[in-house]
Amino acid sequence: MVNSFAEVLAAKRDKVWGVIEGYLGNPKYPQAFSIPSHYDGLCRAHWEIVREYPERKGKYIRPTLVMLTAAAMGVRESLALQTAAAMQVSEDWLLIHDDLEDDSEFRRGKPTLHKMFGDKLAINAGDALHVIMWKILLDNQKILKKDVFLRVLEEFYVMLTRTVLGQGGEIKWAIDGRIGLDDSDWFFIADGKTSYYTVAGPMRLGGIIAGGTPQQLSLLTDFGKRLGRCYQLVDDILDLTSDFRGLKGKLRFNDLYEGKTTMILAHLLRSARKSEREEIINFLAKPRGDKKESEVLKIVGLMHKRGSIMYAREKAKKIGEEARDIFEGRLRFLSKNPARSYLKMGISFILDRDY
Repeated sequence: MVNSFAEVLAAKRDKVWGVIEGYLGNPKYPQAFSIPSHYDGLCRAHWEIVREYPERKGKYIRPTLVMLTAAAMGVRESLALQTAAAMQVSEDWLLIHDDLEDDSEFRRGKPTLHKMFGDKLAINAGDALHVIMWKILLDNQKILKKDVFLRVLEEFYVMLTRTVLGQGGEIKWAIDGRIGLDDSDWFFIADGKTSYYTVAGPMRLGGIIAGGTPQQLSLLTDFGKRLGRCYQLVDDILDLTSDFRGLKGKLRFNDLYEGKTTMILAHLLRSARKSEREEIINFLAKPRGDKKESEVLKIVGLMHKRGSIMYAREKAKKIGEEARDIFEGRLRFLSKNPARSYLKMGISFILDRDY
């Protein structure tokens, strides 16, 4: 008897990790490029760095959505397992690069990879996991029909291309000092980095494996866009309001320290008095290391005072209701239980989580 979505995630995590772990070691090279034994120490050091993020694991929301969507459409979970593993590895290499770009300090309770090993080795480890992701997908041809195998590859390409565009846009706007963003700008970034990558893409992959029609995939996209936007909004709100249950290495106010223009910050900049706005702009222009906690707390106080956090909560509630309506009314082809009931639990997990 499954009582929570956290239990579902844990069960899927064990299965997916069993696949991923098999790829985190020395592959077979052509004879001419075999590695002499006196380089064994170097190889071990390399794989130690490469394995660091995957071994920390995470919530495994994305691979779980791949598997549950396929199962809810009547396909054996085993057919989606390889794709789910590739989905998780994609998160690990993206996070390594993302953490370096944001100069983040912690990831999953420990220092970020570039803080542990330096920028160059962190980038290289991300590159290694990127290559492994494609190898995991390549091995899909052993279990999927050729047309489905190719459609999964194409979906990964499109999904990741949109994801890095969202990340690139966010970085470019930060470098340019663009602060006059409205909700549509925020949606553009969130739709790539979160809506497509975290929800719509994984569900579309599950749908593709299950032989979903173009109309069904379109409906999964509509649902995923809304739930993904909510996921990011809730994430941004928690960054300002949660103590993350005291989880080690989970720090509050990261978005402000990193200078990210969330919907909450954009609303504050539109709503603040002129003197407040100037103070916020000066704060955002500072490097992360020069930002004082007292300055951050003052801005968070203004976010409460000007209704910016409440504004984001109301947006999340409205979009979340739209997502629930689509799931109940238009995604009835996700009909097989217990997968459908688990997906329904997942909606509440994403919208109501507190860490």
